[in-house]
Amino acid sequence: MLGRMYDGEVCSAARTLELVGERWSLLIVRNAMFAGMSRFTEFQRALGIAPNILTKRLAEFVEAGIFEQRTGTGSGHPEYLLTTKGLDLKPVILALTAWGDRWAAPDGPPVTYRHAGCGGKVHVRLDCSDCDATPGLAEVTAELAPWAYELKYGTPPSVQ
Repeated sequence: MLGRMYDGEVCSAARTLELVGERWSLLIVRNAMFAGMSRFTEFQRALGIAPNILTKRLAEFVEAGIFEQRTGTGSGHPEYLLTTKGLDLKPVILALTAWGDRWAAPDGPPVTYRHAGCGGKVHVRLDCSDCDATPGLAEVTAELAPWAYELKYGTPPSVQ
């Protein structure tokens, strides 16, 4: 986890960054999710991450409920398995990858994510929960919940 807490932020994105915003974090999750890695040595070899950093990240993930640590079958070495909370990061990985493919991959996308059912490319898209429209980015706005407004700014204007 990052050393800085976003105490002044009333934002789920900021709280999420506390859990997975460190340089190696989403790469560890990605390798567990898409390459089926679960053992310390697999993550360490694939990523080239220093053992002390990997130990710390995995412990933080277990504490946060993103991974579950189990005793491995056969070897007795620990295995780190994504929980439902960890698996819910899949759209985050896909969205981050799509951004990177567009803006940080001069030779083109190094990996294509595909639908296992038909082989088609998978894309992250926005959907409106009320009308099922797919809004453009300019059509998406942010609205603070009343409790979040009060926490950040004080009493909401409509209550004064």
